[in-house]
Amino acid sequence: MKTQLAGALFLAGAICVAQPQDGAAIYKANCAGCHDSAASHAPAPRIIRQMYPESVLRSMETGSMKDLAASLTGEQRRTVAVYLAGKDFGKAPELVAKDAYCSQRASDFPDPSQKSNWNGWSPDLANTRFQPTPGLRAEDVPKLTLRWAFGIPGATIANAQPSVVNGHLFLGTPGPAVYSLSAKTGCVEWVFEPSAAVRTGITIGKTSRLPRYAAFFGDGRAYVYAVDAAKGTLIWKTNVEDFPSARITGTPKLYADRLYVPIAIIEEGLAVNPKYECCRSRPSVVALDASTGQEIWRHYTTEQEPKPAGKNAIGTQLWGPSGPSVWSAPTLDPEKKAVYVATGNNFSHPTTNTSDAILALHMDTGKLLWSRQIDAGDAYNVACVSFDQTNCPKPSGPDWDFGASPILVKLPGGKRALLAGQKSGVMTALDPDNQGEIIWQARVGKGGLIGGIEWGPAADAENVYVALSDMAWIGDRVFDPSKGGGLFALRSGTGEKVWVAPPPDCQGRKKCSPAQSAAISAFSGVVFSGSEDGHIRGYSTKNGKVIWDFDTAREYGTVNHVPARGGSIDGPGPAIADGMLYVPSGYATWGGLPGNVLLAFSVEGK
Repeated sequence: MKTQLAGALFLAGAICVAQPQDGAAIYKANCAGCHDSAASHAPAPRIIRQMYPESVLRSMETGSMKDLAASLTGEQRRTVAVYLAGKDFGKAPELVAKDAYCSQRASDFPDPSQKSNWNGWSPDLANTRFQPTPGLRAEDVPKLTLRWAFGIPGATIANAQPSVVNGHLFLGTPGPAVYSLSAKTGCVEWVFEPSAAVRTGITIGKTSRLPRYAAFFGDGRAYVYAVDAAKGTLIWKTNVEDFPSARITGTPKLYADRLYVPIAIIEEGLAVNPKYECCRSRPSVVALDASTGQEIWRHYTTEQEPKPAGKNAIGTQLWGPSGPSVWSAPTLDPEKKAVYVATGNNFSHPTTNTSDAILALHMDTGKLLWSRQIDAGDAYNVACVSFDQTNCPKPSGPDWDFGASPILVKLPGGKRALLAGQKSGVMTALDPDNQGEIIWQARVGKGGLIGGIEWGPAADAENVYVALSDMAWIGDRVFDPSKGGGLFALRSGTGEKVWVAPPPDCQGRKKCSPAQSAAISAFSGVVFSGSEDGHIRGYSTKNGKVIWDFDTAREYGTVNHVPARGGSIDGPGPAIADGMLYVPSGYATWGGLPGNVLLAFSVEGK
């Protein structure tokens, strides 16, 4: 009997399928290998119990668990969904309640360049995550108050970057659903249902042959979409990678009629099954015609096609090279006609010189202009932290991905630099005009599997601001409250430390980590950083002092009447636009606090 494991990061460890129609038996045979393991990315059963069976079933039928759950009958999938959720079908909230819609909706979408926007992963092509026209001043930040909250139906995680364009807020959710909301009030303008969960940011724009403004995004099954930004109707949809477990986590970037899309493949999760022939995937970056979705070029992150590479201890054929994935948004450099992408680790041996690296690709052709590998020999997969390590590469790790987008900045004197944060805990500055030569490196933390610099620094004209994860445990899914966290200001030209803000203090709270894994966001005088402890904090860029602190880990009444609670802040960062701050809260992985809310803050009277 053949069992595919494309959803192994969520549901893994199965070798055979339980036959009895009993939820506990099905779970034990197919799910417990990861969900009961503290080392796994998979949410614990107590977290899944906060979901609805409809959401659990949807994950097995269209989401991360689709390929593994294909071995189960429809009845078995429904049975285990009810068992895990602890409740019957029919109680899940609607994607949109009727009275959550706006009373009036715009019939068109005016030019978005006329307003303060946060379009996609960052307000700019350079991925600085710096808002030049925030509609706020640094002295306003201590007066920020909660204006509205939006509940994400059936979710325990809020892991998509909000985009705010021309008074409209766009948000991807596990639903699967993409929402357009009024940025001022949170009422729903439209909802679109893609094929799978959406965790990318939403990029808004139009092309010379597409007169309507479109919302561009990717989903958890590697489909890319263009949806009418005013109406929420589909313009086009295309699958950019058919390898099982392919997905898009980095926000697509739009420039000059082309959409640049990063592709991640989580085949490294499939390796937990010792019978799985690890590994044969080749992630890539693709350029699409933004008017039609047709592919223009594709660049594979591994040049060589995988070949047989020995056998594991039980005789399973192994393959390599494989990987690395591109987890983050591309950075665009029209001046040099370059696309810069950051890569993760290889999944198997032999390793390549493009893992844990920054790649520069030609915008028009996808040709490799240069590559700069920071750490060589990084072969790693989830078997290395599994109960069965048969498929773990030897030697393995250290799993020091680049999960954050490179940041392109201008330095004093006119030179430029690419600033890249890595899970090793090291910031690296590269020279994009000299084949990616290293300018400087600075260590801010110890690094590790979920340590170092995770989802993204931010940069202004002088400094790069770096949040540190270095998350650690002292027991089964129990965080060590004394380790991790901290915010650093480094001089962009030299890497010199300007100031260091100490890690948050858990103050005796249970299940608390001070780790600051989420992407950070900034405007003149202020940088915002969220933490695993559920707090969002505003820091002065002058000295690192906290000038505003809001604990999101609480329950909320929501504008769409969906029960909602905040939790850990991880993955995406705040969006800043038109005098408001938008913060997604909830991250039920790695033992984090679950949550399903988007919070909107502003200053009273503004």
